[in-house]
Amino acid sequence: MTQDISIQQQQFDRIANGQGFIAALDQSGGSTPKALALYGVMEDAFSNDDEMFGEIHKMRSRIITAPGFNKDKILGAILFEKTMDAAIDGTPVATYLWDRCGVVPFLKVDKGLEAEANGAQVMKPIPDLDALLARAAKADIFGTKMRSVIKEANVEGIRDVVAQQFDVAKQIAAAGLLAIIEPEVDIHSDTKGEAEILLKAELLKQLNALPAETNVALKLTLPNVSGQYDELADHANVVRVVALSGGYSTDQACALLSQNAKMIASFSRALTEGLNVTMSDADYNAALGSNIEKTYQASL
Repeated sequence: MTQDISIQQQQFDRIANGQGFIAALDQSGGSTPKALALYGVMEDAFSNDDEMFGEIHKMRSRIITAPGFNKDKILGAILFEKTMDAAIDGTPVATYLWDRCGVVPFLKVDKGLEAEANGAQVMKPIPDLDALLARAAKADIFGTKMRSVIKEANVEGIRDVVAQQFDVAKQIAAAGLLAIIEPEVDIHSDTKGEAEILLKAELLKQLNALPAETNVALKLTLPNVSGQYDELADHANVVRVVALSGGYSTDQACALLSQNAKMIASFSRALTEGLNVTMSDADYNAALGSNIEKTYQASL
């Protein structure tokens, strides 16, 4: 059965108004080996995709079950599809997050990126999205996330990325879930600042065309100009604006985030920085706790 309306309202209020950040635990097939290598699990530790996903599930489970991973500082967590389908201590992961941790579960729904065109990468088609959204609702998922990438300040490329994101977001909203729209601007782009100006204009255009009852969240690269996205955060259709770390270190990402009062964090690599599979529980929990604390403080 789908989620209780009162639980959905509690979760909505938490994401819209809560103090804290959204943890990104959604590395997928392409980025999983890199994430595991940073964690100290090399490619000789698995011989096929199932074993690889088994290793990443162990990594994510250790994060989620750590004492510092709870509602005190973490509002939500974004999961990969295989994580949604898995369990922790016999409880489905999304249910575990909400019932045990008080953390709102989201699902990454995109299937990766198309080749670059007009300085951007739109999403690959998501052919079975309606079925996935129905499955997500049954699994106690509150919302979704999908990522595109902008490489340069190209009007056409940015327009394509944003239009596609909003088309899919409407489909997600119709299924009763909150879409996090993520048009990432590459932090290494030579035209990052210009791209961010174009992106903001395009996002406002699409937001202004949404029906009053359709809400979205935005996940954006930390901007070159502090407060660049404040107008987006204040928009009636925007529940929250969250920041991706985009390859910045934890300290860099937190320093930039602290300059943007209307954004909160949704970090992936910065959250897991310094964690290693060989650490004792005490060392591991201390390192993760430090990352969580830094990210939380920067999100206040």
